[in-house]
Amino acid sequence: MSKHRREPRSLGPCPMCGREMIDDGASVNEHHLVPRSRGGKETTHLHRICHAKLHSRWTERELAERYSSIEAILVDEEIARFVAWVRKKHPQYYDRTRRSASKGLRQA
Repeated sequence: MSKHRREPRSLGPCPMCGREMIDDGASVNEHHLVPRSRGGKETTHLHRICHAKLHSRWTERELAERYSSIEAILVDEEIARFVAWVRKKHPQYYDRTRRSASKGLRQA
């Protein structure tokens, strides 16, 4: 019995960085605009690295209260610098995202 592999398909541009999202099972995540732990249901697709950046930058409470839209997220200076950097990478690029120093101070 042969296994059929489906061809990766385009999910359109990433709402954060604008690079094409390829549904290959590894480079795209679903992001809850309001975290599930805070009652959120609405989701959007983001590159895995973009999604990781959000969660390294803010707590779930901050995401729910102040950053529950792509527009609000993109106004942040650290995110703007990240987007300018990642925009130049291949659509399936991923590297480990380090936690923001300011997030660590807020959680202490």
